[in-house]
Amino acid sequence: MAVETITNKKVLMKGNYAIANAAVMSGCQCYFGYPITPQSEIGEFMSGKMQELGRGYVSAESELAAINMVMGACSTGVKAMTSSSSCAVSLMQEALSYACSDELPVVLVSVMRGGPGLGNIYPSQGDYIQSTRGGGNGDYRTLVLAPSTVQECFDLTQKAFYLAHKYKNPTILLADGLLGQMMEPLEFKEYPYPEVDNSSWCLTGAKGRDGRIIRSYAPLADNQCKFLDRLFAKYKLIEENETEWEEQNTKDADILLVSFGSTARNVRTAAKICREKGLKVGTLRPITLFPFPNKRLQELAQSVKKIISVEVNMGQMVDDIRLAVNGKVPVELINKGVGTPPSPEEIVSRIEELI
Repeated sequence: MAVETITNKKVLMKGNYAIANAAVMSGCQCYFGYPITPQSEIGEFMSGKMQELGRGYVSAESELAAINMVMGACSTGVKAMTSSSSCAVSLMQEALSYACSDELPVVLVSVMRGGPGLGNIYPSQGDYIQSTRGGGNGDYRTLVLAPSTVQECFDLTQKAFYLAHKYKNPTILLADGLLGQMMEPLEFKEYPYPEVDNSSWCLTGAKGRDGRIIRSYAPLADNQCKFLDRLFAKYKLIEENETEWEEQNTKDADILLVSFGSTARNVRTAAKICREKGLKVGTLRPITLFPFPNKRLQELAQSVKKIISVEVNMGQMVDDIRLAVNGKVPVELINKGVGTPPSPEEIVSRIEELI
């Protein structure tokens, strides 16, 4: 089902194919992956398209191999990515810690499925903590973008490549099995961002200049402290410049619904139903999960009476909301462990119970 990358036209397409096409149109030079449901179509598409374009494609022997291949490619300054899902992304956590320390522009697409452990192939949002906190060692953060539509799967994949290279930091596109498999009209767009000059740090062979080395090992504690201070100054800059969210009907809202990804679609409908019932409900959808829209939530906590997080997990983003508002307003949870998100009617019913 490979679709030609044609601009200025709308086509009906799966989220996984939208992601793959966006990667190609962003100038991705290398793709390394290992198949796992529900994201296998990404690797399937890339296996044909990358070879057709004379770019690098490897079906790796494991997820561990795939992420380390991406790190090797990124160290030369090229755009490279891998894609995987949940339990397999768990295997990549050590490498992500290294990539953050090495300051490599790795792009990882994570299409979530049910867990913990092997779980099942149904959609889930259970990897929020995995992506925003990471399972590798030490102090580090990855940028995390969360699409809510097939169009955003395309648009945010392009943005992931730009942000990864702009900040020399691994960037995760966090989708889920529902978005990966659903089909919606998609408009192809040329890569809209400026190309980042990597010539000052990438490894190309000395070629008349002093040699370079990319490494994470720092044998002296003082040197490591200085490095971490610089790393976290970069994360603060990212928070100041790249935090992105979408909100609706918040000016007069008594209740604020917060959701991300595919779940936000039903939440918007639920909020509309609540308005028709006379309930002043607004919505906020974080598009960047890191950086998280803490400041905006703090502002809204001054006016709303209750915040409700709606998630397809056992409650993960809700902790970040509580940290953001710091007890200024009650924060509740409407959730479902795994599968399709709660229906708008179910959300409305739970809201009425909570108020």
